[in-house]
Amino acid sequence: MRINNSNDRVHVLDAHANVWTVITDIADSGVQEEAFYVCDLGDIVRKHETWKAFLPRVQPYYAVKCNDSLAVLEVLAALGTGFDCASKGEINKILDLGVSPNRVIFANPAKPSSHIRHAAATGVSTMTFDNETELHKVKSLYPDAKMVIRIRCDATDAQCPLGMKFGCDPISDAPRLLRLARTLDIDVVGVSFHVGSGCREPLVFNRAIASAKDVFDYGITLGYNFELLDIGGGFPGDHGSSISEIARVINSALEDYFPDAAVQVIAEPGRFYVSSAYTLACSIHSFRDVISNDETTKHRMYYINDGVYGSFNCILYDHQHVVPQPLHELAGSKYYSSSIWGPTCDGLDQVVEDVLLPEMRIGDWIVFENMGAYTLPVASAFNGFPIAQVHVAAEENIWDLFKDILPLTEEHLIMGNVSPNLKMDLDISRDESSIIQHLPIRMQVPKSDSIVEEHVLEYVGYMQENN
Repeated sequence: MRINNSNDRVHVLDAHANVWTVITDIADSGVQEEAFYVCDLGDIVRKHETWKAFLPRVQPYYAVKCNDSLAVLEVLAALGTGFDCASKGEINKILDLGVSPNRVIFANPAKPSSHIRHAAATGVSTMTFDNETELHKVKSLYPDAKMVIRIRCDATDAQCPLGMKFGCDPISDAPRLLRLARTLDIDVVGVSFHVGSGCREPLVFNRAIASAKDVFDYGITLGYNFELLDIGGGFPGDHGSSISEIARVINSALEDYFPDAAVQVIAEPGRFYVSSAYTLACSIHSFRDVISNDETTKHRMYYINDGVYGSFNCILYDHQHVVPQPLHELAGSKYYSSSIWGPTCDGLDQVVEDVLLPEMRIGDWIVFENMGAYTLPVASAFNGFPIAQVHVAAEENIWDLFKDILPLTEEHLIMGNVSPNLKMDLDISRDESSIIQHLPIRMQVPKSDSIVEEHVLEYVGYMQENN
C-alpha cells in the first residue's frame, strides 16, 4: 500500500475499537473541522469472503469506476480479484499495482481510439463491443484483441439503468454483429451483459444468462467457440443487504445453461465491495430555523461541510438515499423536522430534504454510512471546499492477514485508540521536517495469476514527537 501521507496510514483496531470509535476520536479531538471518511478494510475482506462463498464459480472483476482509492485497489489486488476498467487512466492505475494485464477487462463498449491503442501497447487484450463502429476501430487499431459482445437485458428495477446507453439486442443485433466480426476476422471470445447498477430484480440474471447462451450457440454456427461469460454488475453492497437471492438465481442459471466448467464466468461488482466499507462524518457549521407563519412549528436547516458537489454527488448521479445519524445526542433533546444542506452557494446543494432529527448545535457531527460507492471518484472542490479525506482502519485479525503480504512496521500503523496520534494524523498544520524519506519496499509473493506477482510499495513514515 503506498502511504502518501499520514491520513493514508492504517488504524489497526483492537477489541475495544471500531469504525465508530475512530470517528468519535477524530470528531471529538477538537482539531478536526473538515468532513472525513473512515474506510474499513475488514469490510472489504468480508465482502470478498461472502462473494466466494455465494458465487464460487464467478470470478469478480472489480469495477474501478465505483471507487478508485488506492487502498481499495491494492487490497482487492492482493485478494486476487480481476478489474473492470473503462479507460486508459483506469488501466494504468491497475497495471501500476503490478496486476497482470490478463486480469483486466476493458469493459467499455465505446472506446476512444487512443485508449484502444493504449490497451494494445499494455497488453490488455479483452475488450467489449456492442456496435459496428467499435469492430472496425478494433480491426484497424488492435486486430489481435479478444472481443466480448455486450448484449442488453435490463432489470425492471435498478438503481442506475444502463441499457439505454450500452448493449445490443441479443436477437436482432447480436447475430449481425457476430457475422461482421467473422468477416473482419476478429476474435470474439465471449458474451457480456449488465442488468443495471444496484439491481433489485434478481430474476433478471436468469433471463440474461439464457440470452447469453443463445448468443453462444449462434457463435458456434459461425465457427466461434466462446469461452467467457461476463455477467456484469448490479450487486448490492449496503449494510444489511445480501446477494444470497441474486446468487441463487445466478448459480441455478449457470447450472442450466452453462454446465461446462470450461466456460470462464466473471462479474463486475463495484458497490458490493465498497459501499458499506466507507463511513462519512460531517460537521455542522451553521443552522437556520424556519418558523411557520402561526409560530407553532419549526423547521431547522443544517449546513454541513460536504455536499452534492463533493461526497454527496451520489444523490444526483447514483440516485442514492443517504441516512443521517447524529454522532452524539444530548439527553432530552427535542426532535424537529430538519433538512441538511451542503456548504456551497448553490441552492441545488441539498443533502437531505426532510428528516426528523434531534436539536443539534454548531460543531456537532452527523455520520452517513454506506458512502463508499460512486462518491469520492466524482467529488469536486467546487466553491473551494475540500474533498473529504480518508482514514483507513482494520481490525487486528484483518491486518494479520495482510501482514503476510504487506511488510509493514509499527511506524506505518496507528494501533488501537486514535487519540494519541491526532496532532500528527489530522488536517492541522504539520512541521515538514517531521516527514522522513520514502521507503521503497519490493515484495515477492507466490506466482499465481490470482495474486499480484510483484508489488512495489512506498511508505512515508512520520517521526514520533521527541524522537
